[in-house]
Amino acid sequence: MRARRGDRMTINIQEHMAINVCPGPIRPIRQISDYFPRLGPGPEGGGRDFREAPARLAPLALAPPAALLGATTPEDGAEVDSYDSDDTTALGMLEFDLLYDQASCTLHCSILRAKGLKPMDFNGLADPYVKLHLLPGACKANKLKTKTQRNTLNPVWNEDLTYSGITDQDITHKVLRISVCDEDKLSHNEFIGEIRVPLRRLKPSQKKHFNICLERQVPLASPSSMSAALRGISCYLKELEQAEQGPGLLEERGRILLSLSYSSRRRGLLVGIVRCAHLAAMDVNGYSDPYVKTYLRPDVDKKSKHKTCVKKKTLNPEFNEDFFYEMELSALATKTLEVTVWDYDIGKSNDFIGGVSLGPGARGEARKHWSDCLQQPDAALERWHTLTSELPPAAGALPSASA
Repeated sequence: MRARRGDRMTINIQEHMAINVCPGPIRPIRQISDYFPRLGPGPEGGGRDFREAPARLAPLALAPPAALLGATTPEDGAEVDSYDSDDTTALGMLEFDLLYDQASCTLHCSILRAKGLKPMDFNGLADPYVKLHLLPGACKANKLKTKTQRNTLNPVWNEDLTYSGITDQDITHKVLRISVCDEDKLSHNEFIGEIRVPLRRLKPSQKKHFNICLERQVPLASPSSMSAALRGISCYLKELEQAEQGPGLLEERGRILLSLSYSSRRRGLLVGIVRCAHLAAMDVNGYSDPYVKTYLRPDVDKKSKHKTCVKKKTLNPEFNEDFFYEMELSALATKTLEVTVWDYDIGKSNDFIGGVSLGPGARGEARKHWSDCLQQPDAALERWHTLTSELPPAAGALPSASA
């Protein structure tokens, strides 16, 4: 049947799909680029059949991913990463100051302002805030946070955040991670960008100013949101990182400021529990109810136990309590002072937060503090010490651990 002039010819769906989807014979994937001829200015660019495979064209599947995304290749003189080439400008810039006070063992972080942050909300703005972490270490124990600035891409904070108990050893091997996030009340907060500053770049008592572009470091997903394969890879990477850092690596649980002094007049050791800083949170409210216990080992008579009062709902308690051990100076050379911090719980066993041992068998700053105390009688020596997750065997066996 012939169609009349002016009538619209109808095509069924089978013919339509055959026309649009099957223009020719099926070819291998490596020759799919032949369907998109690149016509050059040369004489061969105009009249060649597009189905003829030009030998000088590289297969599309062999092209590097960076070229497909428009990123700069190494031949162009720029470094290739796994993100867009304009990440350093699209995420924004952060301006801040850092000051390490060696005398007071504090690290002062002044978060000033940010400019040109990446929009995170539907209105084209963001609700940014800044988080600080000291790495390596327990993230929750040493996290500091600024206030949130609402509906702005150029926030101004001018806030001072302070880390206490920072020693020269921390300056040599720790890194300060500064993260900028967007607060979202209806869902999870979103990560914008971060900066990592090795503390070894700081000089004692000299303020250093920074104005750096934010970098994109994708945080590791939570175990509940990962597949079994990803959880296995995550555990493997974590174990590999711990193996590279050393077999004796222990988790940090905070800091404690101790004062040691041997009194020649009273013939005994005076132990001062001054304060703790950045303790690990053990309760569901994000805080702890800490108290401190001390023992002088070996303790044959089991009379060396001392305990401070409990400080409610804090990660930075101040105790200012002194304990006295009556003993000759020569006998202290074979003793070990064990200091443990606990979280008080009603109706169940108390949680161990962290501990440190000072004595001839200790290492690093703990051993030096003990030896200086014995060599300098009647001198009060205050030092910061790192609390680790290692529980002294004797402390774990004591029934008083739940009291």
